[in-house]
Amino acid sequence: MSLADEVLDLARGLIRIDTTNGNETEAAEHLAAYLTDAVRGTAAEGRLEVELVARDPRRANLVARLRGRGGGSGSLAYVGHLDVVPADPQDWTHPPFDAVVDDTGYLFGRGAVDMKNEVAARAVAFAELARSGFQPPDDLWLVMVADEEDGSADVGMRWLLEARPEIRPDLAVNEGGGQRLELTDGRVVLLLAVGEKGTQPVRIAAVGEAGHASMPTLGDNAVPHLGELLRRVGQGLPTMEPTELLDATLSVLLDDPDPDVATALQQAIPLHPTFVHSLPPLAGTTMAPTLLHGSAARNVMPARAWMELDCRILPGTTPDQVERAVRDRLGDDVRYELSFPEATVPGSASPPHGRLPDAAAAFVSEQDPGAGLLPVLCTGFTDSSFLRAAGPTAAYGFSPFRTTPTEVIDAGYHNADERVHVDDLLYSVEFHLDLARRLLS
Repeated sequence: MSLADEVLDLARGLIRIDTTNGNETEAAEHLAAYLTDAVRGTAAEGRLEVELVARDPRRANLVARLRGRGGGSGSLAYVGHLDVVPADPQDWTHPPFDAVVDDTGYLFGRGAVDMKNEVAARAVAFAELARSGFQPPDDLWLVMVADEEDGSADVGMRWLLEARPEIRPDLAVNEGGGQRLELTDGRVVLLLAVGEKGTQPVRIAAVGEAGHASMPTLGDNAVPHLGELLRRVGQGLPTMEPTELLDATLSVLLDDPDPDVATALQQAIPLHPTFVHSLPPLAGTTMAPTLLHGSAARNVMPARAWMELDCRILPGTTPDQVERAVRDRLGDDVRYELSFPEATVPGSASPPHGRLPDAAAAFVSEQDPGAGLLPVLCTGFTDSSFLRAAGPTAAYGFSPFRTTPTEVIDAGYHNADERVHVDDLLYSVEFHLDLARRLLS
């Protein structure tokens, strides 16, 4: 079987297992069986270690290792998650768990982009390296976990790294990058995710005085006050501030970035349609209002009405800095109370330059002449945060796309008709083969 057929077959098999925030064990078992079969009869049969590690028997993590012979400069892990978000079949062109390939070459299904495509590509690359006799100086890991999309069960990466302290790769490649952007000035860049923003939810309670709703001027209804505070928050875009990570992004996009961040962003945003949404959040703390609560009864004007802000924070941002940013936005002429309903989840990042980014850039340059990498900070969350927090791991998000347009990828995340072109499955396998050979040879 060709690698193209092999990765497509594995991706379709994984998509057909409904792992909607659960049932990851079946997918982990499917991967384990694939790896075992792939090396059967080869010299790797006795060298390849494959196991399921579970806190909850229904939600297992797969851990595979090709042990190094010693004397290298660092281990490498291929990382991914097996769970997916829910999918409503009535919104899909093809049933979300049927893994249909249409006549244009697109593989449809929940997880086709997030992220059973990458799981399959990394597993096939891992198996191909093992059965071909690849003997790295340092360990090559394959770590595919449960519970990334929700995380509340704590049975995935955070728990796994605590339970298995030997899983501490020096380098890791995970989800979060690889989209190919054709800029308006003719250049081509592929996104390299070097880190993720953290979270710090904030609750703002407008303060008034309760009263009977039949007499609106009796009392001091907190709801209009909340409305004014909500107006001041607006969409929740950040107050612009310079950072090293944003400088790394802008220095690729612009020949001579303006020292004023807002001006530099205005210069960079026209280079690609996605930048209007993806670049501004990298300039500071976003504070999107997402939850609202007023009175518990229609005929009662409440003394307090509150909103919660989903604040996404840059690496290194403290709760005090978040509070200061929110208070600056709200002003001091409307009474309110501020609290933190949940603990901070810090942001984290790895250096935008180094062995893994250099290896990825070399592959892209050879396979897509003229294209380069654009280091970016993910505005959402990935398990790379846990890898960085647990040890010395430099973790990056990258799996290159060449055929699937960025707008198709972005539209598919957590949405109907999630799909990836089958050519990009093989392209990702080729990248991961190349990555291991560059870093572990």
